[in-house]
Parts: sequence; C-alpha cells; structure tokens
Amino acid sequence: MLRWLVAVLSHSCFVSKGDSMFYAVRKGRRTGLNWLVCVFFFGGAHGPLAVTQENGSQREEPEINILCCNTCKRPYEQSTNEEHIAKRIKQDEVYSMPTVSEDKFSYMGDFVVVYTDGCCSGNGRNRARAGIGVYWGPGHPLNTSERLPGRQTNQRAEIHAACKAIEQAKSQNIKKLIIYTDSKFTINGITSWVDNWKTNGWRTSSGGSVINKEDFERLDNLSKDIEIQWMHIPGHAGFQGNEEADRLAREGASKQKS
Repeated sequence: MLRWLVAVLSHSCFVSKGDSMFYAVRKGRRTGLNWLVCVFFFGGAHGPLAVTQENGSQREEPEINILCCNTCKRPYEQSTNEEHIAKRIKQDEVYSMPTVSEDKFSYMGDFVVVYTDGCCSGNGRNRARAGIGVYWGPGHPLNTSERLPGRQTNQRAEIHAACKAIEQAKSQNIKKLIIYTDSKFTINGITSWVDNWKTNGWRTSSGGSVINKEDFERLDNLSKDIEIQWMHIPGHAGFQGNEEADRLAREGASKQKS
C-alpha cells in the first residue's frame, strides 16, 4: 500500500491557492499530520510529493565532515580557479527583492511551499565547492542558485539554503511557509537540537562545541516571526521540487564566490 501511495504521489505537482485540500497543521516549527497520511484518507487531494514529518524526536547526531566524500548529489565540471574568502553575510539580513504576485507561489492550504537543497564537492577539502538551491516553482523569479560564502561544507550549504528561503519569504511578507528538504540534519537541528544547545551554552550532548553554531544561530533567528513547517523529502527519488533544488545547488557550487 505504501509503495502504491508513493507511486501516486510521484505524479503529483504543485497546487494553486484556490484548490481545496485538507492538511492539518499547528503552531510552531512542525506539522501535526504529514501529507502522505492526508492523501491516504482523502483520495481526492493533490499536492506536493511524498514526504515524511520531522518531529525533532531523533537523538542528536554528531556533526561530521567526511573528508573523502563528494557530497554534491550529481557531478559538475570543477573549476581550478581559487577565490578569495567571501565576506561574512550579516545575520538575519533580509535582502532587497522584487515583490512577486502571490499567485506565482505554490500552496498547501494557506502555507507557501518551497524546496531547498545544498551540496558540496570535495567536502572537507581545501578546494571544496559548495552551493545552495532554492526552488519555488517552474520559472519562478525567486528561484536561487548561489555559491555558499565562507567555509565550504555540505551541512552549511543545507542550512544556508533554508536561510535563503526564509529571507525570501519574509521579503514577500509570507507568514506561513513549508520548507521541503532532504537534510534531516538541518530539520533536527532547528526543531530540536538548537534549544538544547542554547541551554547548554552551545555544547552538544557529548560536551563538544557545536561546529555549525553561527549557521544555526542565523537560522534560528530568521525562523522567528514566521510560522515554518519543516518537511523531509527523500533525495534522488524523482520528486521534481527536490530535483530542481538539487540542480540549482549544483549550479551554485560551480560559480565563483561573491
């Protein structure tokens, strides 16, 4: 039955704001009912692709950068040029962006839908190249492909892709946002671990320093004054939104640092 549901959902697409649907949510960073359950009980529903709810209940995982692994999800032609270290982006800075008509966005109920992804080639090495991708929909003016500033790692790219999406949402006065990502690390970090880290003076459960402290601080600050539902979507499973965000991230990794 589960395989059938996934197969059906794999042909789903974005839904416009005017279409009727059922989707249970509650206040906070998490959803109360995932989309797969909704489709199972309400067969006429259509919407974003099969996902799972991340409730932050998983045990805190260590932050690991594997030196020998290429964590870009697909290969791209690497550049041999060296770039200067990018200037540090001001935390919580909301960039000036053109106003986009609300009918250009995709919705799940009254929540705007966005897909984010990050990648890094040569993760942990001196010549690592990381990029971020933010996908709002086909041909959307806010679709983003950028090189990651600063330290080049896959985990930072995933976090910064989510930060970019939230910045863009705030620039459009979006109050409710669903972020689809294949990074459980980002989801668990922002929905569960961050609160514990702050309580423990930004120390992990094992007593070590949080490697991506500044990145999670930025994501945590940006997440204020906006209702965000974090949803995990499987990577490399043929889901259009995730595939497009992945493509944008890979293109971003091939760019020069700004």
